[in-house]
Amino acid sequence: MRGGIAAAILGIGLMLPQAARALCDVTYRVQSGDTLAKVAETHYDDAEQWTLIYYANQSVLAGKGQTLIAGSDLYLPCPAENPVPDATPLRQSGAELTLLTAGGDMPFADQDWPGGGMITELVNAALELSPSPVPYEIVWEPDLSQHLEPLLGQKRYDVGFPWIKPDCGLTPEVTLCKEFHFSEALMDLPVMLFRRADSDFRYGEDADILGKRLCRPMGRFTHDLDRADRRWLADGKISLTQPGSPEECFALLMAGAVDAVSLDVFEGAAKIVAMGLRGQVVPVDQPLSREALYAVISKTHWRGTTHLYRLNAGLAKLRESGRYGEIVQRHLALFWEALK
Repeated sequence: MRGGIAAAILGIGLMLPQAARALCDVTYRVQSGDTLAKVAETHYDDAEQWTLIYYANQSVLAGKGQTLIAGSDLYLPCPAENPVPDATPLRQSGAELTLLTAGGDMPFADQDWPGGGMITELVNAALELSPSPVPYEIVWEPDLSQHLEPLLGQKRYDVGFPWIKPDCGLTPEVTLCKEFHFSEALMDLPVMLFRRADSDFRYGEDADILGKRLCRPMGRFTHDLDRADRRWLADGKISLTQPGSPEECFALLMAGAVDAVSLDVFEGAAKIVAMGLRGQVVPVDQPLSREALYAVISKTHWRGTTHLYRLNAGLAKLRESGRYGEIVQRHLALFWEALK
């Protein structure tokens, strides 16, 4: 499926439509009852474009849970029109600094996606802006099971991306927590609930989830369901089904065997389109949780702190310069256009 959407991107070409520009590049005062989806529907004529607002207002939304506060201001950016990726003069085959990613994970890291994906382009740009920048190479290895061990753990490659950080306070024994350092967050990642359009399932606050049946594929993180203020799994407050794939989760949803499917906003939207479920399955307005994507490096890497400093410093400059937002907006525009 992800390859199919990447192919659709190539079919779009390098120009995106301008239809959604009428009410953008403005500041919007949040009204009572607003959600990001409602604001996007009003200003972009497309509720799915709520992610544009979400990523353009991280400083406003941080620390406020998932609720829009009436009276607060949101910046509404215009969708990007030209998705040509930035130049990468320091990215060179055979460079000493090597970065490892799996690919096949659009829109984050995919060889068939413009710029190699959103996270790939953010990493590229951060390294270009880092103090004393050095040449680097990005290596694509599709077998993700080999990344932590042996490829990164034995320092065959220096830095890996993108990874979701576990709750290391709750599970300090897992390999990522015990053996790897994390960069600063490369990107925030909303985790959503997807329900049948004809169901009355709603999620406005955590109490709404109690007693519900959720589905999330086997092998995905569950720490957000068991954080200290929830303990939904540990205390048996919800039922979690974990089949082998997202497709199986959506099949269970359509059969009425679960109340909602929990996936990140991008994977969920892509699977709905791939399975022909558009209009039959819809996202709940409120994200269930907010995770983040990181780069990782082995704690035993002799230059680990140097590499992390270089990446983190470049990432800070990238955000300050405004290029971070430009890159994210380009990829969001590509992603949602490909799903139309």
